[in-house]
Amino acid sequence: MKTTAKTKNVREVAIDLLVQIEKNQAYSNLLLHQAIKQHQVSSKDTGLLTEMVYGTLQRKLTLDFYIEPYLKKQNKLEDWVKILLRITVYQMKYLDRVPDRAAIFEAVEIAKRKGHKGIGSMVNGVLRSLQRTGFRSFDEVQDPIERLAIEMSFPSWLISRWVKQYGLEETKELCQETLLPPISSARINTAVTTAEEVMKSMEEAGVSTRTGNLSDDALIIERGNFANTAAYQDGLLTIQDESSMLVGRALGPEKDDMILDSCAAPGGKSTHIAELLRNTGKVISVDLHEHKIKLINEQVNRLHLTNVETKVMDSRKLTEVYKSETFDRILVDAPCSGLGVIRRKPDIKYQKNESDIHSLAGIQSTILDAIAPLLKKGGTLVYSTCTMDKEENDEVVIKFLESHPDFERDSMLVERLPEKIRGNAEHNGAQIQILPHHFGTDGFFISSLRKQV
Repeated sequence: MKTTAKTKNVREVAIDLLVQIEKNQAYSNLLLHQAIKQHQVSSKDTGLLTEMVYGTLQRKLTLDFYIEPYLKKQNKLEDWVKILLRITVYQMKYLDRVPDRAAIFEAVEIAKRKGHKGIGSMVNGVLRSLQRTGFRSFDEVQDPIERLAIEMSFPSWLISRWVKQYGLEETKELCQETLLPPISSARINTAVTTAEEVMKSMEEAGVSTRTGNLSDDALIIERGNFANTAAYQDGLLTIQDESSMLVGRALGPEKDDMILDSCAAPGGKSTHIAELLRNTGKVISVDLHEHKIKLINEQVNRLHLTNVETKVMDSRKLTEVYKSETFDRILVDAPCSGLGVIRRKPDIKYQKNESDIHSLAGIQSTILDAIAPLLKKGGTLVYSTCTMDKEENDEVVIKFLESHPDFERDSMLVERLPEKIRGNAEHNGAQIQILPHHFGTDGFFISSLRKQV
């Protein structure tokens, strides 16, 4: 890639991105998209840039473990120098197609350009020493929690929580899965088309697909960009992870139902519910932020849906607008820590802390308490999150049931979901916890409750 006034060396673009992510806690996926356009990164280099940014983020703590013995304790490195070392060590350890000598040479040249000759010498010394002596073993770390945290590049506090909740082996498996590239999937709009028709259309557009691993209406994108296809633009499919696709079916929409999606942005679940209603009934899609409601409206229009009404509002105040027992079904896809989508947003695991989980669990409980009166007797309430921490999942549901004796667990949930997921069911089929390594999807939690008649 040639360097011009508008473009930078792809590794320098990666360094700039990672510095922004670290300093500003900015979202990696948004910044990456902006950088590709701004620096006119070629399609050939986009793959390398994406892999270096996500790979370095995903394995940050592991890379620091490898680098640490070769840094002098008194050296206070600037952020960009630390990130340059991480990116280069990532290439040396994990990218077979980049020879070590090329990665080291490029790093030294960048160090001299961005800093000075002394920084170039220091970078060269660290990387050459590492190349000569090899990567240290995780066995050096005695404590099993700390060892797993370094090996999988997760904060120790999070590993400790998950080991208590799932055990050491399950935690290791779920963490390993989050280090793999995310799978691209799309939900077929079965109200207007079939999987066969969409797959044929994709093939004609040069996009390679296969049927989903988990959800009945899912397509896996193996090669190509389906967001630019006529099928996508015409509303025949929606970008969505397979585990997220289960939520609409978990709710069990029936013709002419009045349904509330209380935390609806960016609209994937609202539009799925509307499709399952076959454009009958009504879906009230609520979100706190106006710019997020615009995202929902864009999807509703693209999918030609006429049964979705969006509303900018705090869902905790909906009883001021709607009468008790207005809705046949309610979805609370609650704001959460997002730890189930770490493959797509690896920066999340470094930005969250234990107090975030405590405060989010409080918000989740408040939302459930606020919307409970709006559900009709005999109606279904689905609570879901894209996280894997039991404090935000099981414990929130248990607390809600303890304070709302008119609700009970809905054991029919499992009947509304694909057969292959039924082995994950808990509480007699009323609850599902999906971990990333189960089906190669995002981590997700779904619980169904019923308001007694």
